[in-house]
Amino acid sequence: MSFSRDSKVEIIKTTVVEDDSQALAFLSGLFHSCGQIEKKDGKLFFKIVSDVEQLFDFVNKLLKKYFGQTISPEISENYNINKNTYYEISFELEKFKNMLLNVGIIDVLDGQISLKLDLDQNLLFEDETKRAFLRGAYIGAGTSSIKLSDGVAQSCGSGYHMEFSSQSHSFLTELSHILAEYGIIGKIFERKNSFVLYIKDAQTIQDLLALLGANNSVLQLSNEIVTRELRNKVNRQVNCINANINKTVEASFKQTSAINAIEETIGLESLPEDLQEVAVLRLANPEESLDELLKLSTIKLTRSGLAHRFRKLIKIAENLEE
Repeated sequence: MSFSRDSKVEIIKTTVVEDDSQALAFLSGLFHSCGQIEKKDGKLFFKIVSDVEQLFDFVNKLLKKYFGQTISPEISENYNINKNTYYEISFELEKFKNMLLNVGIIDVLDGQISLKLDLDQNLLFEDETKRAFLRGAYIGAGTSSIKLSDGVAQSCGSGYHMEFSSQSHSFLTELSHILAEYGIIGKIFERKNSFVLYIKDAQTIQDLLALLGANNSVLQLSNEIVTRELRNKVNRQVNCINANINKTVEASFKQTSAINAIEETIGLESLPEDLQEVAVLRLANPEESLDELLKLSTIKLTRSGLAHRFRKLIKIAENLEE
């Protein structure tokens, strides 16, 4: 399962709806985020599509407990997109019209039923109803590209991204205003024929999940953040070590080539005694760093002093070449 789907299942399993106002708010968020009206066999049906199979039983329990109704059609698998299975719940609109009116998802004008785009603010009168609405909206329209790593050595992607997608710009705008009340700031942009409210900050995503009651998902994301930071630190250290090794090898090759050029032309014995000593030391230890050479040497030199003598040898070789 994906991270976002896991978090939705967690929310469904842990959510306790205490009264009908919270039930209405949850269903309002859910229906606004993924509800559709369609006509079939001369009748109007209201349907919701979700990638969470457990949602069907949860919605059924809410309808039965607070409205004395249940959805008679069974859940059906209709969609397979990007290897994800989506489930469709549909029911005859006329039988559930009163409930849908109370949820604020439909309007009836001159006998004509249509989807209501604006949110019913009367359903969002307190903190708990707003949280219930946000849970419904997240389960209906929330997605995430976050992939959890199996370990420090395995990279499952970079960055953090969570979004709500909808055909309605006004719905996402009102949703963003509710989230902003809790310090969760997202941005809206248009993607092809729909709109997206997205969040890309890891801490903000954690705050959102905590607000929705997905505490286990918050812990998983926290562990992922630590794992990625540790992996990045290890990679930086490895890159630094490799860079130092390459630098040492390159410097050693340049020094050794210069010393060999001097030996082949004027001979090492023609050099001053202090330069002869470091030349012989380098030829005997071509792969060692300056620090290691100092440990092997009986010469009392600093690291900068040793480097200075090698620069002199390279300069002599360059002059000989000219």
